[in-house]
Amino acid sequence: MNDLASVYAASPILFTCSVFVIGLLVGSFLNVVIYRLPIMLDRDWRLQASEILNPSADRSASVAPPVFNLVTPRSACPSCKSPIKAWQNIPVLSWLLLRGRCAGCSTTISVRYPLVELATALLSAIVAWRFGFSAGTVCGLLLTWSLIALTGIDIDHQMLPDGITLPLLWIGLLAAVVIGPTLGIAIPVSPQNAILGAVAGYSSLWLVYQSYRLVTGKEGMGYGDFKLFAALGAWLGWRVLPLVILLSAATGAVLGIAMIVFRGRDRSTPLPFGPYLAAAGWLAMLYGDSLIGAYLRISGLEHAAP
Repeated sequence: MNDLASVYAASPILFTCSVFVIGLLVGSFLNVVIYRLPIMLDRDWRLQASEILNPSADRSASVAPPVFNLVTPRSACPSCKSPIKAWQNIPVLSWLLLRGRCAGCSTTISVRYPLVELATALLSAIVAWRFGFSAGTVCGLLLTWSLIALTGIDIDHQMLPDGITLPLLWIGLLAAVVIGPTLGIAIPVSPQNAILGAVAGYSSLWLVYQSYRLVTGKEGMGYGDFKLFAALGAWLGWRVLPLVILLSAATGAVLGIAMIVFRGRDRSTPLPFGPYLAAAGWLAMLYGDSLIGAYLRISGLEHAAP
């Protein structure tokens, strides 16, 4: 193990390539998370609602629903129900070999599956190259993979599950305590910075939400956005939160206007804010100091008197 660590530390290219391969495998699993986790939550909510609405119902004789989680049942084609064999589940490569169609019924397989796998691999490799063979890369990969899963789920269901955001928040705080800041690496931060970041992240969006609801009588965002912003604050610290919110708001505004102009999207149709927060947080993790420095230079604030 020590020899392998020495090789990776001495060869950034080999380390980055290895992380790329791991990213492909993780991306395949993230496809499962994106598809199955919302279904699992929906089933759990329905069961809880049934127990609340019918507390006296006899459930001893009821047939237990089939197990459905991130592992069981085995992946299968949604059309013909044919189980997906191992050679058909190789990230990206299997989709290319099958030409984007099921081997059993020739139903089209969404291109999103290989795109998620490839995106996960590429983003993971960028993190590995940026931070090198260090604890910062492990933290950066964990944050990256979580943000990819949250982005996919929010796009599909406009939901940021607590099962991802809350552990991400607590692990960020724990990493700040156990690992702490490392010279030249943006993640994790000091415990004080992480705590202030988590508090500032949640409370700032909560205040925006309450203000918007008070003025318009409508809900401008969901509580999942508060929790995701708090998690980003825990990992990256409070200092980069203004950068994250500015980047995410600008991206959301540009894409929202583009969708209205070019695709005729109804202005009243809500847009998920989670993907913009995730993208801005990821960029801030890698290039936060550079982006802040560039802004200060452009604005002329870099040499302003204190």
